[in-house]
Amino acid sequence: MKKFFTTIRDIFSIEDLRVRILNTIGFLIIFRVGSFVVLPGVDPDQLTTPGGIFDFLDIFLGGAFNRASIFALGIMPYISASIVIQLMTVAVPYFQKMKKEGDSGQKKMTQITRVLTIVITAAQSISYLTVTIPAEAILVENRFFFTVSSVVIITTGTMFCMWLGERITDKGIGNGISMLIMIGIIAGFPTAIIQEFSAKGMQGALLFLLEILALFFVVMATVMLTQAVRRVPVQYAKQVVGNKVYGGQRQYIPLKVNASGVMPIIFAQALMFIPGMAAGLFRDSSDIANTIGNTFNDFTSWQYNVVFGILVVIFTFFYTAITVNPNDISDNLKRNGGFIPGIKPGKQTSEFIDTILSRITFPGSVFLALIAVLPAIASLAGVTRGFSYFYGGTSLLIMVGVILDTLQQIESYLLMRHYDGMMKSGRTRGRAA
Repeated sequence: MKKFFTTIRDIFSIEDLRVRILNTIGFLIIFRVGSFVVLPGVDPDQLTTPGGIFDFLDIFLGGAFNRASIFALGIMPYISASIVIQLMTVAVPYFQKMKKEGDSGQKKMTQITRVLTIVITAAQSISYLTVTIPAEAILVENRFFFTVSSVVIITTGTMFCMWLGERITDKGIGNGISMLIMIGIIAGFPTAIIQEFSAKGMQGALLFLLEILALFFVVMATVMLTQAVRRVPVQYAKQVVGNKVYGGQRQYIPLKVNASGVMPIIFAQALMFIPGMAAGLFRDSSDIANTIGNTFNDFTSWQYNVVFGILVVIFTFFYTAITVNPNDISDNLKRNGGFIPGIKPGKQTSEFIDTILSRITFPGSVFLALIAVLPAIASLAGVTRGFSYFYGGTSLLIMVGVILDTLQQIESYLLMRHYDGMMKSGRTRGRAA
């Protein structure tokens, strides 16, 4: 316990780190306050819970979705826009060229992402107003004016959330977009535990404890997936500079089993909301739309989970391919006089790393997909729906990944200032380690 308080004191004794932590807390408070501000012209007492997949979305938004808040769509449209732009960098030569232009190209892509976010938010907000807000909850007689004004407000709210995420990344600690999603998830966690315990009652206390124990092992498995690495040995040639000898030691390239982190599951989840919301626009005129909407609004349906799992696997390979480039690793090793024992430098090294990366990414993606569908399995096993959302899946993976990343950044500040790390037994490793 003394070590814990000493670490807290060291954290707040570093001015830059202290300012960043306070900035992050301030931005998160603004985000949470905004999630309780209801759209003008809506009676919150008349709102109903849509249920199904929309409850899942509501968890990521900290309740803002079901409250008809000005942050009703939160940061999700921005994530959808990021997916589209990253796909473009693979398929469209113009975006490929832009990606290679460095900082200037990145700024152009960021600007395009923002514009696309506005378009996606406007389209999704129309579907949101149609599907989730009942007619009796609308106090404005002129429905056209209400729809237009609400679309503008929701779009502005999403852009403000995007701005908050960017400010957290620049002025705070951790990844801002992931941090906003995580705080929305954590906000509903205490309520979910209380509801689960109330549903079981004193007679089901033992069953509740078993559920908590199972959740503990799921958390451990998620941490193992997040931290697992395949170490590729690298030998550096000796170089004599003046009277000193450099190199000659053996090091390792840590290829992570889940190099893509939480992004594949966030991307897949963002896409899974589209069928249900799109079907809601035609629910009164098409039986097929009703069937699709009912199927993809039920996160326990086998169709939903099959599609969700496949998307997670696909996005894991896709995001790993754009974040880990074997050719760049091979070139860096060659420039620094490094080589993998038994493998020729250059093309063979690149192919060797790519083979290893493919072999470890596949089981990692399958395990990631299994974690993604665990909430459905838990719900079918008798866990209350609200608590099952935290029983693994997207919620747990995001919380574990974001917390580990944030702790890794904090530890980096401590070690740079020659303080002890946060863990006495060893360094905290985030996805960027």
